[in-house]
Amino acid sequence: MRIACPCCGPRGLEEFLYRGDATRTLPAASASTEAWADYTYLRDNPAGVHEEYWFHTAGCQNWLRVRRDTRDHGIVSVMLARDPSSSATGEA
Repeated sequence: MRIACPCCGPRGLEEFLYRGDATRTLPAASASTEAWADYTYLRDNPAGVHEEYWFHTAGCQNWLRVRRDTRDHGIVSVMLARDPSSSATGEA
C-alpha cells in the first residue's frame, strides 16, 4: 500500500504509523463512566470507506487524515489532519 503524502508525495506504508479512527469524538467531561468505557474499549470494524489518522514518521512528521477502503486497502483520499476541512477530500 502506498500513501500519497500531501507534503512528500507517494510513499510506502512502512513510512507511516496508523493511529486510529478519525471519526471518533471524545465524550463530554461530565459523561458517565459507561460512556467513557465505551469510548476507550469499543471499536467499530467497518467494511468500506473509512477515515483514519496516520502519522508520517519517516517523512515530514505530519498527521494525515486518510480515507481508505477497508475491503481492499485502496486509498480514496489523503489530506493534512490540521486542514480546517472536516473530512479528507484530496485525491490520493
